[in-house]
Order: sequence, then C-alpha cells, then structure tokens
Amino acid sequence: MDLRAAVYALYERRLRRKLIGQQLPRHVAVMLDGNRRWARAAGFEDVNDGHLAGANHIDNLLAWCAEARVEHVTLWLLSTDNLDRDPAEVGPLLRIIESVASDLSATEQPWQVNVVGALDLLPAATAQALKAAAERSSDKTGMTVNLAVCYGGRREIADAVRSLLNEQAQAGISIEELAEVIDVEHIADHLYTKGQPDPDLVIRTSGEQRLSGFLLWQSAHSEFYFCDALWPDFRKVDFLRALRDFSGRQRRYGS
Repeated sequence: MDLRAAVYALYERRLRRKLIGQQLPRHVAVMLDGNRRWARAAGFEDVNDGHLAGANHIDNLLAWCAEARVEHVTLWLLSTDNLDRDPAEVGPLLRIIESVASDLSATEQPWQVNVVGALDLLPAATAQALKAAAERSSDKTGMTVNLAVCYGGRREIADAVRSLLNEQAQAGISIEELAEVIDVEHIADHLYTKGQPDPDLVIRTSGEQRLSGFLLWQSAHSEFYFCDALWPDFRKVDFLRALRDFSGRQRRYGS
C-alpha cells in the first residue's frame, strides 16, 4: 500500500469512528451529476463513456449506504429535461439505465428496485425494462432503491394532482367537495415515492448547488450536501463526509 492509500484508509477509519452513535439518515437521495464533464476531462470523445463510468459506480454507493444502514436511496439517473439532448447521447444513455435496473434487480441482489418518473415519456422498450426490474425485485426485503428516470419535480406534483382528481372523480366526489377537504397528505399519497419517508439527506455531486427540480415536494425538510467531486470520482470518504455533516446538523423542521 502506497503512502497516499494508507493516509486515505486512515482518514476513512477516522470518519467511520466519528459516526458511531450519531444520527444518520434513513433516506438518502443523490443527484449523480458530472458524468459528461468527467468523460471530457478523462479525454473521452463520447460522453456516454462518462455515463457508463457513473453507472458502474452505483454499486459502490449502495454498498456504502447499506453499511450505514440507510433504508431508502433515490438515484437521479435522467431528468425530463435530459430527453432534449442529442439523440446520439440519449439513446445509449437509456440502454445504460436499462442495464443498471436489470443489474440491481438481479436475483443475487438484495435491493428492492422502485422506478420513479414519467415512464410514459420514455421509449416503450425502456419503460418495459424498468417496470420489469421493479416487478422482479418487488418481494425483496433489502434497501429500497428508487431509480429516478425521466424524473422532474414539477411533473411529479402535476401527476400526483391528476391522479388524485381521477381517484376522487371515480368515487363520485366533485371538485367543489374535494376543494373543501384537500390537504398536503392527499397529494403526498399520490407521489411517485408514496409510502416512503422523505429524504433526510440530499447529495449533489459535481459542485453544482441547486436542486434542478429534484424531489421538490419531498425535500421540503431535507438537509443538503454539495460535493465538488464529479460523480464517477465520488469516493467513500466523500460519502462519509456527507454523513458527518448531516449528523452535526440540528433538524428543527421550522420550530
């Protein structure tokens, strides 16, 4: 082991020790940002090499989360806005995402894969592959892994309201009657992540410090951690730093 690796290992152990007995998040949401910049910095001509490197790094993150006893992880893989990119990038990226979903839902994996997003906007083959992955892992009891694909926070809220209105209409309840009683829980029950706790911690890699529409409803009381590392370069010590930062915050929820 060289000196740099030894120092890294020592620092990692120190971070882990500091987290013993500390408050840790049940639900971690991660914006896997920086794949394209990573590819360009590494000298690749095709940005999909960055997307592939990022996809291959997901297993590491899930292992770190499982070690920290995180119960739910949400990974933003593709936004609704990303569909407007060059088809030469979007097509291969969708194939990569299909592969990620298949790998995470494989028999030997403990994860329960859940897909969140506007799947109706995706090519039929991709939507079917994602649904199949969710169905294949539905009986598993391990950590829930939400794959946010073709996801947009505004679209999710609109879909939730639309679903609520359709449900109430089928029950014979008028718009006027619904307006008298509707509250935040009614809408929350129709979100893509219904039944799950809201994320305690939202991490964004690549140095960007904005939500870009990620989990707009669910992140109302989340803690945020922004990391300069591009996603394929995100290390375990970066993750442990995020947990350390989270454990030191006082979550007042407005009180």
